[in-house]
Amino acid sequence: MLDAHAILLAIDNFVWGPPLLLLLVGTGAYFTFKLGLIQIRHLPTALKLVFSKSSSSSAKGDVSSFAALCTALSATIGTGNIVGVATAIKVGGPGALFWMWLAALFGMATKYAECLLAVKYRKTDSKGEMLGGPMYYLRDGVGSKWLANLFALFTIGVACFGIGTFPQVNAILDAASITFSLPRTGSAVVLTLLVALVTLGGIQSISKVATKVVPTMAIVYVVACLSVIVLNADKLADAVQLVLVSAFTPTAASGGFLGASIMLAIQSGIARGVFSNESGLGSAPMAAAAAKTDSCVKQGLISMTGTFFDTIIICTMTGLALILTGAWQTDFAGAAMTTHAFATGLNSDTLGPMLVSVGLIFFAFTTILGWNYYGERCVVYLFGQKAVLPFKVLFIVLVALGSVMKLDMIWIIADIVNGLMAIPNLIGLVLLRSVVIEETKLFFQQSRSAPIDHNA
Repeated sequence: MLDAHAILLAIDNFVWGPPLLLLLVGTGAYFTFKLGLIQIRHLPTALKLVFSKSSSSSAKGDVSSFAALCTALSATIGTGNIVGVATAIKVGGPGALFWMWLAALFGMATKYAECLLAVKYRKTDSKGEMLGGPMYYLRDGVGSKWLANLFALFTIGVACFGIGTFPQVNAILDAASITFSLPRTGSAVVLTLLVALVTLGGIQSISKVATKVVPTMAIVYVVACLSVIVLNADKLADAVQLVLVSAFTPTAASGGFLGASIMLAIQSGIARGVFSNESGLGSAPMAAAAAKTDSCVKQGLISMTGTFFDTIIICTMTGLALILTGAWQTDFAGAAMTTHAFATGLNSDTLGPMLVSVGLIFFAFTTILGWNYYGERCVVYLFGQKAVLPFKVLFIVLVALGSVMKLDMIWIIADIVNGLMAIPNLIGLVLLRSVVIEETKLFFQQSRSAPIDHNA
């Protein structure tokens, strides 16, 4: 008799195997070199644009560029930053962190390209709201309706039955139950009501919550990680050396760590890195398309900082905390490993676990909001505005059901559909590469003759 779990696991390993990882990293590497290391050379400009208020009267859009970035970050900064990093290092050793950095570096160029295209090919609906994302540049740029439909269908699947609901709901309820002894049923009711309250308000409501919660929680979490690093500063040089050496040599078994080959470090680091920052998957362009901007290049620059914040900063902080405290060599895994690192690093069995749990709760909540918006954009694309309310009601019901769902199969299904999302999007990026290059050249040629207005 066929084992459904084993079949899904085989499909998952195939989807997230070397071909997709090479396509993801290869696309990022291509844009990195064709655009002249744009993510390094123009990162200061991009960061200035992020924290500047748009005052241009010609800028069209639904929310500010900063709010659009926060909406995208709300979906990416989540359990992956706490659980995903721990999983990568547990499987691949400290060297996995180096490969996460490399995936993020190339991923910034990919994120730039896909969000540039999202703004260039966006449309306005009957209500005057922006419609954009891979569906539109696949349909109108590439000229392929079936690829666009396929992307939209996979995204709805991820939003409803994958990363957007069940894993996040369970992460919140587990954290509330274990750390604060709150009953799961009561927590599930409160969570469902909060999700309904925010999501029924649309992008304006989601972006308002995202702009307040995401930066606040990211700063609190980074400060907590920095506290662990500062308290263990004497081991920092050795930890960084371990990351660099382990990236190119097998890591020996020690403590609860079983040992890892170089290939395992590469695969786990890149896969978890991409899973965390979503560069190339096509999710962030849907948020970028709603931004008030008069330049697709400016929004591309702003959006690429999302990968910088998510992986280069937050994932690095988590990784260093795990390595400095020796948590990666224990028998703990996932959130339990990160909790142990904080408890050890801060020398507190109450403050450490509380910080991780609070981080998980807020990060998971904003991930639900972000994916609700992505699902809604794809529903509008496939079925029109009339289908939005039924989708939102279904989404809220699924959040409520999340408290009773078993997660072993759900995580695998979510992983598969998430990976499948990337394929049509990456095809679109490759086919529209000349558009990205031309728009970039034109923008920087004009900016050399006239200085960039960071308030525009």
